[in-house]
Amino acid sequence: MDIITVKDKSFKPYISEEELQSSVEKVASQINNDYKGSTPFFLGVLNGSFMFFGDLLKAIDLECTVSFVKLASYEGTSTTGKVNELIGLNEDISGKDIILIEDIVDTGNTLVKLHEILSEKNPRSIKIATLLYKPEAYKKSYNIDYVGIEIPNAFVLGYGLDYDGLGRNLSSIYVLNDKK
Repeated sequence: MDIITVKDKSFKPYISEEELQSSVEKVASQINNDYKGSTPFFLGVLNGSFMFFGDLLKAIDLECTVSFVKLASYEGTSTTGKVNELIGLNEDISGKDIILIEDIVDTGNTLVKLHEILSEKNPRSIKIATLLYKPEAYKKSYNIDYVGIEIPNAFVLGYGLDYDGLGRNLSSIYVLNDKK
């Protein structure tokens, strides 16, 4: 993996494809264990979670249902602090065990908004699974139940994560290269 340029920024290799797949397997194993004998409802948060979501579901050996919501809180490399609901949930989730699938948890603003929206629909439970977790940035009270990899508070892209819409298709994760 080499240093890459996306738009006007340079990114260096950070998490390999192999490390990502190992983390996906770890999270899937925990979910398979915790939900044995039940039918969880996986809810992916678009756009960022699509690669993690797809790989995770391939490793889930449970009967399950799947849907997506799309929210946005980023512009460029920084969060706007506001979460906008773009595409809502159409399924009835009353009495269901929901597992929210996130690409990354940093500020937690998206999770707060999602929790508000979902709680109004009376699910039995809501758990959160994320590929990447930034404990330094997370200041909210919701428990992050399944974490693939903890990372420092740095800007990353690839494997679903983007910079102004670009870089989502990279199979590895890169971190912003502060050295010019």
